[in-house]
Amino acid sequence: MNYYLSFIFLISMSCLAQKTTVYCIGDSTMANKKDPDKNPEHGWAQVLQPFFKDNILVENKAVNGRSTKSFIAEKRWDSIYKKLKTGDYVFIEFGHNDEKTGDSARYTNPHTAYRYNLIRFVKESREKGAVPILLSSIARRNFNEQGVLIPTHGDYPLETRLVAQEYKVPYIDLEYYTELLEQSYGVEKSKLLHLHFKAGEVPYYKEEKNDDTHLSLLGATEIAKIVINQIKLLDDPSLVKLQKSIR
Repeated sequence: MNYYLSFIFLISMSCLAQKTTVYCIGDSTMANKKDPDKNPEHGWAQVLQPFFKDNILVENKAVNGRSTKSFIAEKRWDSIYKKLKTGDYVFIEFGHNDEKTGDSARYTNPHTAYRYNLIRFVKESREKGAVPILLSSIARRNFNEQGVLIPTHGDYPLETRLVAQEYKVPYIDLEYYTELLEQSYGVEKSKLLHLHFKAGEVPYYKEEKNDDTHLSLLGATEIAKIVINQIKLLDDPSLVKLQKSIR
């Protein structure tokens, strides 16, 4: 009996070892949320797994409230770096919390610390034979009175793009494509992509909720679709395995 169980365990471990892992690192716009059956809020990487075949394992390591600085300081990147293996992928999307000038534990200058933290993620991923993919921050729903969507991320998306160009990293301009998404829904309907609820409208929120940054299940799913579609379009030999693994 013990021999049989050991054999099954070894087979299971072998199947697991054959899987390619997609690590997602970033902030609350990506992160898994508690009580997904009850909680209206979802991160876009939380709904990413169903878009891939069974040979891909999505490990969503994004965490609410983290910047590149705090993600590194808390040793979260170190724990991922130790596990990375040849052929894995690392999706990198930060910026929302790097912008917080009032918080020394999270703020990074986009042209210095933020840039160099991204470079560290890229270089150390490649050291382990993994493939980094850089993504700019998703857009906030920030329409002015004239219905124009106003950007909120300053130079952080620019620096993400520049690092991707300099180090020849696959890049998805998620800010741009989510701007298009917000605009396609329009000023009012775009609320459906986020967390807009009247008091008592959903059991999870007792008070009124008006959140233009974080995502509803619809918003998270729409953004996950954007990411998948952009991966399909990227012309990079390092992504062929990932592209072939999309359902």
